[in-house]
Amino acid sequence: MNYKNDAEAIDGLKQKHQLLTEEIKKVIYGQDQVVNQVLISLFSQGHCLLVGVPGLAKTLLVNTIAEVLGLKYKRIQFTPDLMPSDIIGMEILNKERQFQFIKGPLFANVILADEINRTPPKTQAALLEAMQERSVTSAGVRYDLDKPFFVLATQNPIEQEGTYPLPEAQLDRFMFSIWLDYPSPEDELYIVKKTTGDEEHRIRNVIDGDEILYYQKLIRRIPVNDNVLKYAVKLVTSTRPGTKEASEIANKYLKWGAGPRASQNLVLAAKTHAVLNGKYTPDIEDVKAVSEIILRHRIIKNYKAEAEGITVEEIIEKLL
Repeated sequence: MNYKNDAEAIDGLKQKHQLLTEEIKKVIYGQDQVVNQVLISLFSQGHCLLVGVPGLAKTLLVNTIAEVLGLKYKRIQFTPDLMPSDIIGMEILNKERQFQFIKGPLFANVILADEINRTPPKTQAALLEAMQERSVTSAGVRYDLDKPFFVLATQNPIEQEGTYPLPEAQLDRFMFSIWLDYPSPEDELYIVKKTTGDEEHRIRNVIDGDEILYYQKLIRRIPVNDNVLKYAVKLVTSTRPGTKEASEIANKYLKWGAGPRASQNLVLAAKTHAVLNGKYTPDIEDVKAVSEIILRHRIIKNYKAEAEGITVEEIIEKLL
C-alpha cells in the first residue's frame, strides 16, 4: 500500500471493493445490496444486525466475507444456556496451580453471533460490551480483542417464542440493521442450479487485516462539508417527537427517536458509501443512501402507527 496521497488511496479502496464484491458473488448470488451494506459497515468500523427468515444464506454470507477478507472467523451459536464466560473465556487452574486465562471465541476478527435473540440478556450484554470497547474483562484483567474486530449478529423475525429481544439501547450498538428478503424467482432459479450440482466455488483472499485497518483510518480522514453534516444531524433530530426539531411525521407516528450515535453513524457510513462509489467526499445523496439501515432499529413507532399499519421504512421515507 504505497499510496502517494489520500486520493490515490481512495481509488485503491474502490478497486479493492470491486474485487471483494466479485469474489463474494461467486458464492452469494442475488444479495448484492446486502453484501455492499456489510462491506460499508466493515470499512466504517461498525457492526451489523442481519434480520431475515431461515434459509437466506446469512451464515454462508458471513463465512464467505471472512474468507475473502482473509480474517480469523468464529461462529457462536447463541442458546438459552449460553453464559458470558462461554464467549469471553475463563480463568482455569493450570498444572502449575496458577490461574490462566483461556480465550473464548470472541478472540477473532469476524464474529458471527447466530440468533443473538435466543440467549439471555447477561450474555447479550457481554457481547455488546465487547463490540463497544473492543476488549473484554475477566477476573479484573482487561484483554484487548483482535483487530480488525467485526460482529455480524443474526435474528429470525418470525420465531419469537423462547427468545430475548434486544432492548433498544443495545440495538443502538449496531451500526446497521440489514433486512434480508427472499430472492426473486429468477435469482432463486439460478441459486438452485448452482447449489444442487457438483461445481465447487473457489474464492481467493483479496485483502488482509492490515489493509482493512489502513482503509478504516482513511475513511476517518475524509473531509465532510458542513451542509452534509447539518443535513445528517437535522435528519436525526427530526425523528425525536416532542422536541422543537421534531418533524410532523415524528410527532404523529413515533414514540421515540434516534440518538446522537445515529448522526455519527450516518456521517461515517456516508463517507464510506461515497468512497466505494468513486467520490472523494460525501454529499447528501450518500447520507440518504444509508439512512434506512441506520435509522430502522433506532426509532420506535407509537400506537397510532401500529393501528394504521405504518411501517418504519415508510416513516423514514417521509422523513427524507
